[in-house]
Amino acid sequence: MPLDFVNGGSIILLLLAVFIIVSLFLGVRIVPQSQKYVVERFGRLRSVLGPGINLIVPFIDTVAHKVSILERQLPNQQQDAITTDNVLVQVETSVFYRIMEPEKTVYRIRDVDAAILTTVAGIVRSEIGTMELDEVQSNRARLTQKIGAAIADVVDDWGIEVTRAELLDVNLDEATRAAMLQQLNAERARRAAVTEAEGARRAVELRADGELYAAEQAAKAKRVSADAEAYATGVIAEAIQKNGLEAAQYQVALAQVEALTQVAVGDGKQTVLIPSQALDAFGDAFKMLKGRG
Repeated sequence: MPLDFVNGGSIILLLLAVFIIVSLFLGVRIVPQSQKYVVERFGRLRSVLGPGINLIVPFIDTVAHKVSILERQLPNQQQDAITTDNVLVQVETSVFYRIMEPEKTVYRIRDVDAAILTTVAGIVRSEIGTMELDEVQSNRARLTQKIGAAIADVVDDWGIEVTRAELLDVNLDEATRAAMLQQLNAERARRAAVTEAEGARRAVELRADGELYAAEQAAKAKRVSADAEAYATGVIAEAIQKNGLEAAQYQVALAQVEALTQVAVGDGKQTVLIPSQALDAFGDAFKMLKGRG
């Protein structure tokens, strides 16, 4: 066998071995967990390779794009917006997103970060333009939710998922801030005046309630006294009705005797002058007592 033939055969085998090795090298793609590969064949989309070992046709299929699927944070952006009550506010936003479908991202949008920032700015201005300043400051959570939902609808065609969109801050210019401070001080003064007026009114009400209560108690006392007098009069009237006029005269005579007895009681009284009417009263009393006995 000629030496040239042997050398030629060895070179062919060597080249074949090199071709096989290169083909295996080009046909096997190991994709990291945090990435996805976009494969093209003759300039057209062929497939998307997920994490792990993947096989492609060497020399025909090529990895055109290596796309990270990790969550990304866009730089914080500030934009101006005008509320319905014509207040200029400066809003700072923060957006987080991740690529879910790389084939859409690489073929439908050139600069995805700039596109998202522009979209967020437009949506923020649109949403704030439908609200007053007080609503923007008091309903920030609801506004953030609405902005996130609006962004998600827009970026879906780009194969992107917006994981979080937040309003970090809402700033006002100096003139508006001074006017709001003046309004706040006026509101505090108004509340203080209202509280003081309510306190004075409550004091008047309590004083009137006290006077009314005192009047009611006095009226009750008078009513009780009148009831007692009426009861006593009724008892006397009943006694007169049952025992006749003599019972009444008897009670009067006894009262006169008791009164004269009290007059005679006392230190240093040795002589008591008794009018003739009193003696007649004693006589009448003794007659009645004798008659009753």
